[in-house]
Amino acid sequence: MNKKELIEAVAEQADLPKSKAEMAINAFLHSTQEALVRGESVQLIGFGTFGVGTRSARKGRNPQTGAEIDIPAAKIPQFKAGSKLKDAVNN
Repeated sequence: MNKKELIEAVAEQADLPKSKAEMAINAFLHSTQEALVRGESVQLIGFGTFGVGTRSARKGRNPQTGAEIDIPAAKIPQFKAGSKLKDAVNN
């Protein structure tokens, strides 16, 4: 499912015009992104938690030349599924 299909599904389930559903989804995405940028997590009970993790610096190899390169440490967005979501997927 892509964003357009998600907007259509939300509009249908919530009995909203597509424009309102798109505004709601965009607001959710923007708010979630802003929270992650601030280092906060977004917890949706039963669905899951969006958070920020860290990846430590490490050595890597350039696949074309085989030369060793330094890969810097980085922050990465993460998602951990909640129990209700896991149950729904497994049943």
